[in-house]
Amino acid sequence: MKTSSRAMKVVACLLLVALVLTAGYAAKQTDTYIVHDRTRPWPPVITPPKQVGQPPSDAIILFGGTDPNLNEWVSEKGGGQAKGGGQAKWTIKDGYMVIPKKAGGIRTEKLFGNCQLHIEWRTPKGVDPKITDQKRSNSGVFLMDRYEVQILDSYTDDNYKTNKTYADGQAAALYGQHPPMVNACRKAGEWQSYDISFLRPLFDANGKLLRKARITVLHNGVVVHNNIEIEGTTFHKKEAAYKPHEHGKGHIRLQDHGSPISFRNIWVRELPEQPYLIENPDLK
Repeated sequence: MKTSSRAMKVVACLLLVALVLTAGYAAKQTDTYIVHDRTRPWPPVITPPKQVGQPPSDAIILFGGTDPNLNEWVSEKGGGQAKGGGQAKWTIKDGYMVIPKKAGGIRTEKLFGNCQLHIEWRTPKGVDPKITDQKRSNSGVFLMDRYEVQILDSYTDDNYKTNKTYADGQAAALYGQHPPMVNACRKAGEWQSYDISFLRPLFDANGKLLRKARITVLHNGVVVHNNIEIEGTTFHKKEAAYKPHEHGKGHIRLQDHGSPISFRNIWVRELPEQPYLIENPDLK
């Protein structure tokens, strides 16, 4: 009983220390400025877009429709998930790019972590209605090379009687993990949009996961994921799992899944860390 009592005291002391450290760190984050402190720096000023969906002044334009060489992108073909290189071979037409047959996926030249991404996409019109499930105009948007927001023709006007797939594989799903809260798809041949806010995962020096990635997705202006945790790397028929990123960031990837999907108006904003979201003071 004495040994058990000592152990309980040790546990209690450790918990107290942990609480003090946590409170101290929280205070460090919030006590830098008093309420309404006039010495507190103002946020940077940017110019907002004139129309919803257009890039603000601090955005990086990944594809604006007038870049015939796709200078922000490289080919993934033959290079693996996070490698690739060489000229992107997607076709540019009338201000949008489309995936040719056997062209392979593309990825950004630059690396991104926390970001806001806007992308518009269109599945082809006139696909045989007998072609359904994952074969019906498939592609995907990947954050940091690994975390996929699915692209698919998931429009239905008969409550999925004639066009259905597994829920965590339909359009706007976090593939293999979380279905969208609602199906906000437009008909094939109509332009659709994703607005994505992404918070990267964090790992310690030993590769231990400290914070899962989080994501908010608006599909055609409708919230379909609201600050939800991503469970790890996207896999097919395999449970998601995390592993550290070599640079703490990764590429934005667009998938070639054998369908002539079109893309336009792609831009990204790099977002800073918000200190209150970082649990480990060494990673702020």
